[in-house]
Amino acid sequence: MATHEWINNPLAVVEEMFAASQDNPNFGWEKKVIQYFKDHIQETDAHTWVPSMNDVPLHYLKPDSLVKFRCLIQDMFDPEFYMGVYETSDPSSPAKVLRCGKYKDVAECGVDLNSKNNVASERQTFYCVPVPGENSWVKNGYADQNQSRVILPSTSYVANRQKRSYEDDDMDGMDAQPQKQREPHPGLHIEQSGTEGNSNPIPGVSHLDLLNFPLPDEKGPSCLIKVYEDLESFKLNDILEVYGILSVSSAASAVAEDKETSLLDDLDSDMTANEKRVHNPPASLVPRLHMIYAKPVEQNNPLLPRTTLQDNQSFVSATLAEMASVREEFLTYLTHVLLGDSLAAEYLILHLVSTVYARRDVLPLGKFTLNLSGCPTISSYTERLYKVIQQLVPSSFYLGMSLSNMNQTRLVPKKDYCANRLVSGALQLAKNTSLFIDETQLEQGQLDTTGVRNVTALGNVITWQKVDYDFNYHQMEFPCNINVLVASEGRSLLPSDCQIHLQPQVASDRTEEYLSSIPVYAHNSSQFNKFRLYLSVARQLDYSISDQVSKSVEDDFVEMRKDDPQSISAEDLHRMLVVARLLSLSLGHTSLSRDTWQRAKHLEIQRSYRMEQHKSVNGKEP
Repeated sequence: MATHEWINNPLAVVEEMFAASQDNPNFGWEKKVIQYFKDHIQETDAHTWVPSMNDVPLHYLKPDSLVKFRCLIQDMFDPEFYMGVYETSDPSSPAKVLRCGKYKDVAECGVDLNSKNNVASERQTFYCVPVPGENSWVKNGYADQNQSRVILPSTSYVANRQKRSYEDDDMDGMDAQPQKQREPHPGLHIEQSGTEGNSNPIPGVSHLDLLNFPLPDEKGPSCLIKVYEDLESFKLNDILEVYGILSVSSAASAVAEDKETSLLDDLDSDMTANEKRVHNPPASLVPRLHMIYAKPVEQNNPLLPRTTLQDNQSFVSATLAEMASVREEFLTYLTHVLLGDSLAAEYLILHLVSTVYARRDVLPLGKFTLNLSGCPTISSYTERLYKVIQQLVPSSFYLGMSLSNMNQTRLVPKKDYCANRLVSGALQLAKNTSLFIDETQLEQGQLDTTGVRNVTALGNVITWQKVDYDFNYHQMEFPCNINVLVASEGRSLLPSDCQIHLQPQVASDRTEEYLSSIPVYAHNSSQFNKFRLYLSVARQLDYSISDQVSKSVEDDFVEMRKDDPQSISAEDLHRMLVVARLLSLSLGHTSLSRDTWQRAKHLEIQRSYRMEQHKSVNGKEP
């Protein structure tokens, strides 16, 4: 096959292998198709040749070509039947031809619906959205990898070029698209969707409701992904990089009305009108992607190698050798951000490298929710701190805990039985997302029923790392892995694993000038890239405690309790062990040493002393 033809015309590969299977029933054509594309994608840099729906506007993508999409599974629809194999007949000829219906929405003309050779197959549809809260440096990083290598004549996408219609592009013989498909993708211009002159494609359902993004102000395409293999290997809220065949045929959204050209079985006649509208939106708004291969995304960081750390020991060795020095540089930077408070900067690093690595019964292990109290309310300090976090982590969300936000924001996803879909909520987040809760926005007033539910939901995320989705008559528990940082003036109303009170070393009248000198916006800077890589690698490192060190820690605990049994509790020991684990990982160590244990103890003693001092000055503070 010609260079990149497997990207331009993947259906030709499918049809060729399907045709070969007609003479050899044991050919196993379906597995061979998947393996063919996996082998090509895994060639050096070949994945960068495949256009991405995250970077390239829909009107630049060639229909029926191979594309990729980095996304979160927001909802899983019921399985559907389609015509996997069907026979076509030509009225002018007695000959009949067997066709393959896999990876397609629309059948060839002349389907013989009465043929005994027709085969009904089953597939599932996932409703997928761009990764919620994905930060700009991640988007730009992936786009930079792709745009410099997209060399498809049929796509001809160049960043920042003026939009041209399909007729103006060299489409390599492809038919021009209909006028409505040449409009900019509505998902990329959400703010225009409700303006005069833009008719709503689905009566009673707004563009924003249809796109169903978990977070407000998100941009990008939603997508209906048709899944054919390994259905059990996918879960709600998984992050995937999906490679599949793009379908933007208008017939895909008219499937309920036109049974003659549809590959779907007549079973969807039981769907309500509202369900049909939501499950079959216009393909120009929500395109279809027929999955051939999906790669799970464990760490959504474009700076990491595509292989796992276990398969890339040279990268791991080089990174570990530099981690201690990068940590020192990072600590200096965060100390500046935290107004000269180096102890708070130490705990912020521990928070940023934390992640849930296992669960023991219902208890999530590895989480480290930090309450940063004492935050100034001047100079929009908490908003500036969040902007720094945005530049460091792949995905994040800022939640101002104002009365209106808590009473009006939908945090918990809810099942809509009329439309048979899961309506997203702001806590439907990908794993390792940083949730920044700004309690300095608190004000006097009354929480309504929604507000109380939202506060309860936040407490469940912090304590149990779970979100109870609302299914009207019952709740369904979904585990999560969300890194929560609570910024507050006094002690937070929400639970936390650790509280550190900020002690600014900068006079309040100089705060604005001081903060303006700290670099924040630098998505391509080598310094920020080092920090981003450092955090992602530290989260993935294995960790262990030798029997010898474990015995030493146990003896230490007994010694600390000897003089005053009330001075340290089992909870304090647990927190010290968590701090010691995170400190080890932040230093690039995969096992706890005595030195690191002593350093962790010292950090906790300093923090406890500070909290006691603050309590004595402010009697109402715990």
